[in-house]
Amino acid sequence: MKLLEYKAKELFEKYGIRTMRGCVVDSAEGMEKVIADANLSYPVVIKAQVQIGGRGKAGGIQFADNAKEAEAHCRRLLGSDLRGLTVRQLLIVEKASFKTEWYISIMLDRLTKCPMIIFSANGGMEIEQTAKEAPEKIVKVVIDPLMGFRPYMAEYMLSKSNLPLSYKKELINLVSKLYKAFMEYHCMLCEINPLVIADDDTLIALDGKVDIDDSALYKLPDMMAFREELYEEPLVREARHNDFLYIPVEEGGTVAVTSNGSGMLMSCIDLITKEGIKIGAALDLGGGATAERIEKAIRILFSTPGVKAVLINIFGGITRCDEVAGGVKLAMEHGYCEGKIIVVRMEGTNKEKGLEIINSLGGDIINVPGLRESVKALVDRRDRL
Repeated sequence: MKLLEYKAKELFEKYGIRTMRGCVVDSAEGMEKVIADANLSYPVVIKAQVQIGGRGKAGGIQFADNAKEAEAHCRRLLGSDLRGLTVRQLLIVEKASFKTEWYISIMLDRLTKCPMIIFSANGGMEIEQTAKEAPEKIVKVVIDPLMGFRPYMAEYMLSKSNLPLSYKKELINLVSKLYKAFMEYHCMLCEINPLVIADDDTLIALDGKVDIDDSALYKLPDMMAFREELYEEPLVREARHNDFLYIPVEEGGTVAVTSNGSGMLMSCIDLITKEGIKIGAALDLGGGATAERIEKAIRILFSTPGVKAVLINIFGGITRCDEVAGGVKLAMEHGYCEGKIIVVRMEGTNKEKGLEIINSLGGDIINVPGLRESVKALVDRRDRL
């Protein structure tokens, strides 16, 4: 789960990392009072809260010297489209005065299977360009989780970057806190960019990006609550609450696909789209789906606007084919499939029992032996899609 910046800022503050004072708004009304109540001093920075990078270049970060300017920026940004995402909240913070910008992050390195610190004395919006054009300016330090962060690592990062060792104490303090947050919140990434040196030589996190492992959210009630506050499309939320992964694919698509594996889903989507048929949605069932869960998945997919057919592609291991067929039968009994097409391709555990159930259903329930045959079944009924 990707945190919005204001939530990353709250996490940094929880661990004692210095940030700029600010407040979150979802309306432009009464901006002068809002900023005064938050005890903010002008100038302020108004930052669109969307789960994407590159906000500055896209116009999602604005500066205001007074309440009138702040209100104008808020009115323009709220509800706007920023790189495909709707801006629903804004973070307003005091503008910092600083000497220079650094970059620092801790991420899970898949090669070493350990946390890794990435540091650069060239922070700011162009850090990706720095990594490409001047990789020698990027310093990487792997942390052994059994040992944790050690002070010499900060000294190494400063020396490698040709920075004064006078910042060692400040950097040790910050990285120690950032690493603690990274570990205790089961993060995949904790990034501060820019990390600035203030006029008093202290370090301030001006912007933050935090990704948390979805599998650990049950341990983090505050983050579970935050996820429920985030805007999600209704079908995405409903699917998630049923432990499905639902992905809207293309607006106006007439076919939806479900399977018990992302690889099979992508294969289905590729073959169907090659035939010129648009995919409206895809849903990953996960393992061990029962008949009741299959029924819910079918209902969710047929609730997708414009979807007239569902392809069910199952390799039955933990998921039994007779349970899949039972779910299709339940969906029919509850009227979710009326006037719709369901193409079923099953292999694996209890396939024969599953086929018996499918073949007894009649109607527009089509059983096929393979993936290519399932695509052909859809192509043959193109006039109904």
